Amino acid sequence: MILFLSVMNVAQKVDFLPHSPGVYRFLNSEGEVIYVGKAKDLRKRVSQYFRPPESLDRKTRVMVSKIADLMHTVVESEEDALLLENNLIKQIQPKYNIMLKDGKTYPWICVKNEPFPRVFSTRRVVKDGSRYYGPYSNVGHLHALLNLIGNLYQLRNCKLALTPETIAAGKYKKCLNAHLGKCNAPCTGEVTEQEYNSQIDAVERLLKGGAAEIIREYKQLMKEASASLNFELAQSYKEKVDLLENHYAKSLIVNASIPDVDVFSMIEDNGDAYCNFIRVKNGCIIQSFSMELKTKIEESSESLLSSFIAEIISKFGELSKEVIVPFMPDQEFEGKHLFVPIKGDKASLLALSRSNAAALKADKYKQEEHLRPDEYGNRLVLNLQKDLGMSKEPHHIECFDNSNIQGTNPVASCVVFRECRPSKKDYRHFNIKTVVGANDYASMKEVVNRRYSRMMTEGESLPELVVIDGGRGQLHFAYEALQELGLTDEIFIVGIAKRLEEIIVPGDPHPLFLDKNSSSLKVLMQIRDEAHRFGITHHRNRRSKGQIVSQLRSIPGVGEATETKLLRRFKSVAKIKKASVEELAEVVGQKLATEISAYFRQNA
Repeated sequence: MILFLSVMNVAQKVDFLPHSPGVYRFLNSEGEVIYVGKAKDLRKRVSQYFRPPESLDRKTRVMVSKIADLMHTVVESEEDALLLENNLIKQIQPKYNIMLKDGKTYPWICVKNEPFPRVFSTRRVVKDGSRYYGPYSNVGHLHALLNLIGNLYQLRNCKLALTPETIAAGKYKKCLNAHLGKCNAPCTGEVTEQEYNSQIDAVERLLKGGAAEIIREYKQLMKEASASLNFELAQSYKEKVDLLENHYAKSLIVNASIPDVDVFSMIEDNGDAYCNFIRVKNGCIIQSFSMELKTKIEESSESLLSSFIAEIISKFGELSKEVIVPFMPDQEFEGKHLFVPIKGDKASLLALSRSNAAALKADKYKQEEHLRPDEYGNRLVLNLQKDLGMSKEPHHIECFDNSNIQGTNPVASCVVFRECRPSKKDYRHFNIKTVVGANDYASMKEVVNRRYSRMMTEGESLPELVVIDGGRGQLHFAYEALQELGLTDEIFIVGIAKRLEEIIVPGDPHPLFLDKNSSSLKVLMQIRDEAHRFGITHHRNRRSKGQIVSQLRSIPGVGEATETKLLRRFKSVAKIKKASVEELAEVVGQKLATEISAYFRQNA
């Protein structure tokens, strides 16, 4: 039943909606459908959009401001509402609905409804009594499966009309495939329809996930043939077993004790969702499918998961009786047992599905990084803000690291990232001035104080986020420096410890552990590693320069000018040591050349 409500005062018309499951559609002033939604209770659900504006999120307020009318459809059950919503979204593609980022038609394996059936791939499902298996999101897997079937069974691939009359009349001759042993020539009557259909039965068992059972049967037949000394037949069964085992070794065998089950997982990221579906038959994963849901308004996680499940039903048919989910959706599915596993093989299946969803997300990020770098950088900034609980978006990030070896040549480095990308022109080195010895804590306080006191004096824009390479000690002294400058409200500061990559926040006794695969942790590790690299390079240069000066200047008669001449000619101290007295004399004269050569011989 479809009702159309007047455009006048839509909010008041909500009171006329029934307390029944159904689907509602919001229309704009031009009569276009801008949003389709499902509801367990139409009146309750639609009335939530017409609460005071401050109780709605920003995106939903924008949509509600454009509603001029609404339509609704009452259905028998919640599941009907879910499926109708899914179909309407695909048909109408409203502006504010989830975008199902997948417009492909996936191939099926067809067992044709005809005498001596053919088995082939197709993208068109024709309701003529033929049986269809799939669809297959991985076309390579489909072709490998068809190739396996072709090697296991002698099936025809011609389109001849093989009726009893045409076969009896001898209208056809054997084709090349029959001569090669790939077809058992039903066209010439060399195989009965019953014998041929026994092969088709085996093919369909295989397509339904019965490979393990078929392997066991072939092994038993192989033993029986061998026991009766029919070694040629036993060898043919062995070859079939090898083909099946080699093919299914590429699939993940989960556990023979696990019944048929469907697995769903979902990873959310700034309103979008990356989803994966896995289907297990007889302990073997036979399908895996991933897709992105892109939302236009605020949607609950439960609603997103329901939408993904509905999409899978529309693509792959009815769900298995057992369904593994990461959390319960907002929709019940009649006759299906949905549950969240805690441990064991089923929990491992859920983890595997989640890793596939994470892979889809990672691929999307890589594409964004290369094709839309600005969008990619903005997404990373938003993720950092969310994961660290910051009040401001960290468009400008700085990271500090100390370097010294046994207290010599202490230095510090500061690297700068803008929009989560290195800004190398803004990198800075610091030679420690006020701290004596290897005191990393005091050195950190000195460089943070010097950096931001100077930026304040020169009127430069301050970073939103500062990262300290180190534990609580370095972070505490860096935070003290910001306190003395009055910048703790302006700058958010964290430390990142190397051992477990935990994030330390001032005042919080518990470290923050980000997901190892999260973009936020990867950005923080990248900026930490860059600060370490930059600092080590500067420290190495200072140390090398100090060693050069200490060796050459310790020779009587060698001053700064002589040192410069020698290094300009020989390029390094190592080459000066190897130079002959005559070569040295060309630069510094005979007397000093003799003294330099004698010095290096004595200190060799």
